[in-house]
Amino acid sequence: MEQRIGFIGLGNMGCAILQGIIASQSVPASQFYVYDIHPENGEKLKANYEVYVMESAKEVAKEADIVFIAVKPNNINDVLSEIQKELKKSTVVVSVAAGITIKMIEAVIGYDQKIIRVMPNTPALVNSAMCSLTPNTEVTPEELLAVRALLNCIGLTEVLPEYQVHSATGVGGSGPAFVFMFIEALADGAVKGGMTRRQAYKFAAQTVMGSAKLMLETGKHPGELKDMVCSPGGITIEGVQELEQNTFRAAVMDAVEACINRSKQLSGEK
Repeated sequence: MEQRIGFIGLGNMGCAILQGIIASQSVPASQFYVYDIHPENGEKLKANYEVYVMESAKEVAKEADIVFIAVKPNNINDVLSEIQKELKKSTVVVSVAAGITIKMIEAVIGYDQKIIRVMPNTPALVNSAMCSLTPNTEVTPEELLAVRALLNCIGLTEVLPEYQVHSATGVGGSGPAFVFMFIEALADGAVKGGMTRRQAYKFAAQTVMGSAKLMLETGKHPGELKDMVCSPGGITIEGVQELEQNTFRAAVMDAVEACINRSKQLSGEK
């Protein structure tokens, strides 16, 4: 890829995406133009990669063909207002700000600007993200493919219509918190049975990771994979019954639904 890529915001998510792309070697570090309101973040990045550290968000917008805006939602309007006049019509603006709709972005930088809304999650920090991508009507299939290729460097991607971004937030954005709670509970159960805390966390985390990998790589339905573990009259089916009696699945569904509703509320939807 020969396009110049800009990053405005070098926090955890911005750096995770940027470093994942560089590590993939699909884009040389010298094609990145970056800026953060805290200069030390840019300098820290510069110490490890041959990126161009700019002095303002405007300078990034002026140079880049694709601009990732990875600032907090309450700061995005200020950034968009600052860079609006520097954006070329051909520039693709990629927003990773949660709860900020395409219409909100268009209202600041113009309805004819190319915009892609992205919903990543924290596993991006270890190149295992699940990202949704939602383009506006100005983005061409080729441009969407280019941005998707960049984000595939940090995990998996799916293109979704904007009304489904709330669901992506509930299952992908908030989901890691639920998974970590499940890992903690699995480990607590093992500790209760006599395992050390260190061993319990290792068993629980590897079990969750391996199970997810098994599902993704085999393409089998999770129910089928669950049945493979549940022998007739065996040990696992006893645990499954206990979870069902305690409304395990209903509780998870309710948690995702609560996140979806909150996401809609923050986006100004009813």
